[in-house]
Amino acid sequence: MKGGHVRRAFKFRFYPTDTQAAELSRTFGCVRKVYNLALQARTEAWYQRQERVNYVQTSALLTEWKKSEEYAYLAEVSSVPLQQTLRHLQGAFVNFWEGRAKYPRFKAKKKSRASAEYTRSAFRWRDGRLTLAMMDQSLDIVWSRSLPDGAEPSTVTVSRDPAGRWFVSLLVEDPTVRPLTDAAHEAVALDAGLTSLVTLSTGEKVTNPRHERRDRVCLARAQRELARKQEASKNREKARRRVAKIHARISDRRRDHLHKLTTRLVRENQTIVIEDLNVRGMLKNRSLARAISDAAWTELRGMLDYKCQWYGRQLVVVDQWYPSSKTCSACGYHLGKLLLNVREWMCPACGTHHDRDVNGAKNLLAVGQAVTACGAGVRPQRDGSRTRLPAVKQEAKQATAGHFSAEK
Repeated sequence: MKGGHVRRAFKFRFYPTDTQAAELSRTFGCVRKVYNLALQARTEAWYQRQERVNYVQTSALLTEWKKSEEYAYLAEVSSVPLQQTLRHLQGAFVNFWEGRAKYPRFKAKKKSRASAEYTRSAFRWRDGRLTLAMMDQSLDIVWSRSLPDGAEPSTVTVSRDPAGRWFVSLLVEDPTVRPLTDAAHEAVALDAGLTSLVTLSTGEKVTNPRHERRDRVCLARAQRELARKQEASKNREKARRRVAKIHARISDRRRDHLHKLTTRLVRENQTIVIEDLNVRGMLKNRSLARAISDAAWTELRGMLDYKCQWYGRQLVVVDQWYPSSKTCSACGYHLGKLLLNVREWMCPACGTHHDRDVNGAKNLLAVGQAVTACGAGVRPQRDGSRTRLPAVKQEAKQATAGHFSAEK
């Protein structure tokens, strides 16, 4: 938040001229080189001399590198993206020190994201036209949607994806994003799955589109053609680009579907309850890894997280070990064992017939509402829109037990 408004990035595709593409490609390479040189300098300083090198010191090193004969080419591109990549490296180290990420890794030419970030001093924004430093012409941007009235970008990020598409992201303050005042429902819980992407506590099931499966045959054919090409040949690069375009089409469709789903859920509900799934651990199951990756549960949760912050909603995260599927939502009876292929079951205590996913969503809703209401075992996160329930089964059981007794 800045000035009471949400800072929001608007991403557009653009088509550079040959000169612009060459300049940007050169900038991407210099950005990657500076990042790797700074990471190497900081790593050697620590392991060899037990010294910590910060952003200011790496900025001074950048000046020395530009003066050297070996790295004189760094002075041929705009200095702002090079300074920005040093700031990004500093942020990566801060995340590492605070336990939020692993130790920063070197950027590889073929695997890392090709991007460069420009601040206000390195671009000109005039009458809806964007011109970057070291360029004479403005970018040919496809304005698929309009920016907020009067918005001026504070940061511009140019990137190229593996499919060869060019994008520009404009960071602006968006006054149109404000907390919503009304909601059709007070609360809803989501149970993530594979047959149904999510099952709501209301009984609604959102079908899993399985975007990857739709293009699986086409993707397999393109990958076989890629494997036959000679290393480092032009034909191999063309085949690699075809594979990347298929992957891009799959991810674009998946992201579009998740955006529409999460926006609807946030607009219709004041509180959203989800389960804290260990997706990384689930991906170790080789039988389900492909389907789990295609479902993109982590991306779904990330969208719900920031959209709840934007629109003043509450996101409650229930611990992954709470037995939501094995607990009867009618009487609270706990089933000892429930195999994954069992999608429906009958409660031995009260005789209620349960759909596994709907029952799990109802239990998640009960836990989210009960524990949030009584305040037992609630640990607030960094932002005020999200609440996590700790990994203590007993507290969740006590909360839901009170809920079941109140219903009776």
